[in-house]
Amino acid sequence: MGAVKDRIWMKAEEANSEEVSPGVVRRIRSYTDELMVAENMFRKGAVGSVHSHPHTQITYVVSGTFEFTIGSETRIVSRGDTMLKKDGIEHGCVCLEDGILLDIFSPMREDFVK
Repeated sequence: MGAVKDRIWMKAEEANSEEVSPGVVRRIRSYTDELMVAENMFRKGAVGSVHSHPHTQITYVVSGTFEFTIGSETRIVSRGDTMLKKDGIEHGCVCLEDGILLDIFSPMREDFVK
């Protein structure tokens, strides 16, 4: 069935997977107009290209190790770390060890569910 706006329950196995770049698979989880959760599975060496968008984003590192750049600052992050990316701030990452990132967006990313 996949992600459906305002869906109250969603089992992990019901989420649709989409390869968004080499080594990066996105699964949209729950969302409303105001909020969205997306799970991103990265393979070592995969790149989340530098970009910005008009959404505030918080990223939680579920597993793995990543080199993240937010604005002009670059840091290594790993399991349990979080990053805040306010709207319009350029950010991107390189996966150093296979891992999963959980992204929370406000408002939801319409471009993810076209």
